[in-house]
Amino acid sequence: MRLGQTMPNFKAETTKGPISFHEWQGNSWVVLFSHPADFTPVCTTELGRIAVHQPEFAKRNAKCLAHSVDALNSHVDWVNDIKSYCLDIPGDFPYPIIADPTRDLAVSLGMLDEEQKKDPEVAKTIRALYIISPDHKVRLSMFYPMSTGRNVDEILRTIDSLQLTDRLKVVATPANWTPGTKVMILPSVTDEEAHKLFPKGFDKVSMPSGVNYVRTTENY
Repeated sequence: MRLGQTMPNFKAETTKGPISFHEWQGNSWVVLFSHPADFTPVCTTELGRIAVHQPEFAKRNAKCLAHSVDALNSHVDWVNDIKSYCLDIPGDFPYPIIADPTRDLAVSLGMLDEEQKKDPEVAKTIRALYIISPDHKVRLSMFYPMSTGRNVDEILRTIDSLQLTDRLKVVATPANWTPGTKVMILPSVTDEEAHKLFPKGFDKVSMPSGVNYVRTTENY
């Protein structure tokens, strides 16, 4: 899946019943993330921490949707393990896990190579993650190897950045940005326009090149 591409309206069986993706998404953002297999240690920690952070996703109008290439009954047993391991998950397990034993969905979403899907030794998905905006567009993707677990705080940070820059289309978030810190004004915005947009001011950084393209503001 490429950035800007429309997520297909796939149908799937999940631990919380069948879904048709576009209808299930509704007007929410979605974090769709795949895992190599059930009953694997790193995956257990990832699904557990995302479950613990479910209130933070809800604050951002974001739904979580996990994917693994195992069968539905396997997912159900695995959820019980995750809840036993992550005792700080509040209440019921909060989000669905897609069952994809044929691996067809994993292939169509770029999580698995077609040539590998019938080989049980290697037919495990990478740690793929897509953030999808309410118009069903893929806005961000992350790909991690099976050996490296993802950082939930980074997932939340990227949602914050996407939502901020959708609201304020004249800014971008710099490296290591977190909500409340300075953003950068796009070079396409003139200084005159910037003064109107940010009447409380912005900072300009002089560069050796003489090109004044670095402008920051915390007044947003």
